Amino acid sequence: MTEVTSDAAETRLRRSPLHERHTALGAKFAPFGGWQMPLEYAGGGVLKEHTAVREGVGVFDVSHLGKIRVTGPGAADFVNACLTNDLGRIAPGQAQYTLCCDDATGGVVDDIIAYLHADDHVFLIPNAANTAEVARRLRAAAPEGVTVTDEHEAYAVLAVQGPRSADLLGALGLPTAHDCMSFSTATLDGVELTVCRTGYTGELGYELVVASEHAVAVWDALFAAADDVRACGLAARDTLRTEMGYPLHGQDLSPEITPVQGRSGWAVGWDKPAFWGRDALRAEKAAGPARTLRGLTAVDRAIPRPGMAVYAGDRQVGTVTSGTFSPTLKHGVALALVDTDPKLPDGEELEVDIRGRRARMRLTRPPFVQPSVR
Repeated sequence: MTEVTSDAAETRLRRSPLHERHTALGAKFAPFGGWQMPLEYAGGGVLKEHTAVREGVGVFDVSHLGKIRVTGPGAADFVNACLTNDLGRIAPGQAQYTLCCDDATGGVVDDIIAYLHADDHVFLIPNAANTAEVARRLRAAAPEGVTVTDEHEAYAVLAVQGPRSADLLGALGLPTAHDCMSFSTATLDGVELTVCRTGYTGELGYELVVASEHAVAVWDALFAAADDVRACGLAARDTLRTEMGYPLHGQDLSPEITPVQGRSGWAVGWDKPAFWGRDALRAEKAAGPARTLRGLTAVDRAIPRPGMAVYAGDRQVGTVTSGTFSPTLKHGVALALVDTDPKLPDGEELEVDIRGRRARMRLTRPPFVQPSVR
């Protein structure tokens, strides 16, 4: 996260419709994707917030995430011809993880959740910082009759995550029985919202998409429904997703890191006749990538961080892209781009340069913690 120090710079950051609620809870804020968002809360902190999601239920405000609506005859076919995954594999009422890639290089412009409403209606949730660029690319390619609308600030998104998330939503009369990566429309005290069986923590969870003007009412209802609901910030969201090995765009995937390198090829419809980056990605897949995203677990007492060099003996073989202390495992874990080399199998011991000191790390296939998302 890039620190913003000047008052003028802070005023340029967008704020969530829940900003006052976060302030009342003693949130520590940080700039993220052009938004001022809660990093952690007073009386909680990363460890307590992380544990709440692994063992109970936590609520994240992720309203900084983008929202793009694509409508009109053939909207789903159009999106399918642009983004990597195959929308033809899912039905209306289901969601899909997909990628927007650069057509020339295959690099990842953004990773996105696509919600298929109908053949003529797709709702996309990209990352905050990349929303305008994804919308621009879609608009530039859209055929006559297909409309691409950037609705970034029109909706709030609340992520209710943890083994007790269904109990919490059920107490409010909201639907919880739908399958993973599906969604349905519901009402809460007269407020319409979409309940999505999605999340970024590896736990059972839901994301609620609601018009921004009703976000406070939904937030208040969630915290009034149970005594042990904990507000969670983006710092805990990062430790939770890293334990799962979930990539973060800008670190583990980027315009310089392709899905083939980032081990996200499962989100590519390789047999589709068209998607952005198809030729470049098929060529890289056939040749084999020069580097691949791997997992690292700390053997020594050390916490790997992004940008740190990874060594096999005296030879640098990679760079950490995401790294943190795992509150669940009580040791460091990381994702790293490592040279593709048959001499570097899972289980091989490498070293990470941590401020001039070498720390032993073992190549490990993520997830580092067993997921309970289903």
